[in-house]
Amino acid sequence: YLARKFFYLWEKMTFGQVLPSKARCFYDQKILRKTFGEWKEQWTVCREKKLSLRADSHYRHLLLNLIFKAWRTYVCQQQGKRNKNYVTESHAKRQTLLRTWQHWLVYVDVQRTKHGMQAVALAFRRRSCLSISWAVWRRQHYQKCTGHKMNILALQHWAQSLQFRAWLQWRELYLHTRNEKQKDTRAVTHHQHWELRRCMGAWLGYLNLHRVKKRQNELAQEFHRSRRLRSCFSDWQRAWECRRRMRAHRRDLEKQAARMALWRAFAHWKHYVVLCVEEAQQCELAEKHYKSHLLVLQKYWNRWKSRL
Repeated sequence: YLARKFFYLWEKMTFGQVLPSKARCFYDQKILRKTFGEWKEQWTVCREKKLSLRADSHYRHLLLNLIFKAWRTYVCQQQGKRNKNYVTESHAKRQTLLRTWQHWLVYVDVQRTKHGMQAVALAFRRRSCLSISWAVWRRQHYQKCTGHKMNILALQHWAQSLQFRAWLQWRELYLHTRNEKQKDTRAVTHHQHWELRRCMGAWLGYLNLHRVKKRQNELAQEFHRSRRLRSCFSDWQRAWECRRRMRAHRRDLEKQAARMALWRAFAHWKHYVVLCVEEAQQCELAEKHYKSHLLVLQKYWNRWKSRL
């Protein structure tokens, strides 16, 4: 704890108020913003190219369809089949109106997407203060506005050319479109429920796995504590046995010395003094050894109590 405290103080005095972690975080945010701007520009260009290709393909398909319908109408007029001609024209009007409505819906979705992208770009400009990013976004916005105006003019011209045909079948197509939207809404709701059920199952599996891992870790820690406890207890038991043997040995030596003193009290007095000196030295060594064992035992006892 003290090392961590002084490390934080040293880091603050060395680097100041701005820490390296904050600097790295700020650098990563700037890199991420720049990368997002470049990706958004490329995505917008690809999206506009795809829309242009789809518009060209639709325009060619519409021209070919109109030419085919005009040729078929001309053949029917030459053959004198007025009733079939009427049915054909009605079907052609219905198909043209349906395609017009579908393209109008595509156009509305594209406009919504563009407005959403414009709102995201404005929010990104507020967050970012870089002049280069603002200039790039302004150029892209100008290009989008120009393309939007050109699309509006083209659609107005096309709508004016097909307005007298589209109004007759508008109500029928409106009802059909409303039914399709209701079906799409139900499909999206079903998909969301299915995704929620799948995520809940995955979360429950992860929770069970986490509980099993937690239980295994607790068992491992309990086994480690019991193993350390058995090790400390075996060390203490060996030290106690050694001390007991030393005490028994010392008592045997004292008894033997007493018997030798009684047997040779007068004849071996000098030798008895020497033995007493050696015995005192041995007792001092034994006492030192006993004290060292007591210190070791106290150390292991304190460690065992702290772990317990």
